Amino acid sequence: MRDVLEALADGELSVQAAEAALSGYATGEAGRFDAARETRRGVPEAILADGKTPTETADLAATAVETAGRAIVTRLTDPDPVVERLTADHPDASVGYDDRATVLVAHAADFEPPDLDATVGLVSAGTSDAHPLGEAAAIAAEMGASVLRVEDVGVAGITRLVDRLPELRATDVLVVAAGREGALPTVVAGLVDVPVIGLPVSTGYGYGGEGEAALSGMLQSCTVLSVVNVDAGFVAGAQAALVARQVAAARTA
Repeated sequence: MRDVLEALADGELSVQAAEAALSGYATGEAGRFDAARETRRGVPEAILADGKTPTETADLAATAVETAGRAIVTRLTDPDPVVERLTADHPDASVGYDDRATVLVAHAADFEPPDLDATVGLVSAGTSDAHPLGEAAAIAAEMGASVLRVEDVGVAGITRLVDRLPELRATDVLVVAAGREGALPTVVAGLVDVPVIGLPVSTGYGYGGEGEAALSGMLQSCTVLSVVNVDAGFVAGAQAALVARQVAAARTA
């Protein structure tokens, strides 16, 4: 504690960074940022832009870079206010935005990302599933896993999946995204010997649309897989990366 207070007095730490070091969170105008979540849980806190004003989102992103060295913002449809704030507050930070996944990631200049000796495979039934799958890819990569994307291999053209099976079987854990009836995770789980996480997607229409049939189908699967909520790409990617972390630890033990 004394070291933190001395660094604050000497101007080496901001008030937010000192608060985060002492309490685990930092308080800004838009609320509290859980700077210690990655240390405590293994999953970095992400900022959900949906439901927040651009100013609130930008404030939390700046706080995240200040206290944790990194900001991850999900469901961000307009990145400009966040980029402008980060550029002003942290001119040396690197900022990237995936407009399909609507995820922004910023790293402070001295941030050292984790690196795991493990691969997360990310599989989609169709191009329409790219948004939640991209969210899963972003968080898995930020947690240090290598990411392999195998896309547009839905059951309507099952030969597309068969051609990619050797790659899928070589991964350590799979996230499989599908909408409509959600059959792809069940099929994949019956063909590989790695953990499979089903990610139901709100594509499709008519009876059971908006991901309801996909979620129900995955929950009723007779193959062994786990399932997250509809469009919960962040949760699926984080869970897969936690599995990958344990695999990597076992390899180095």
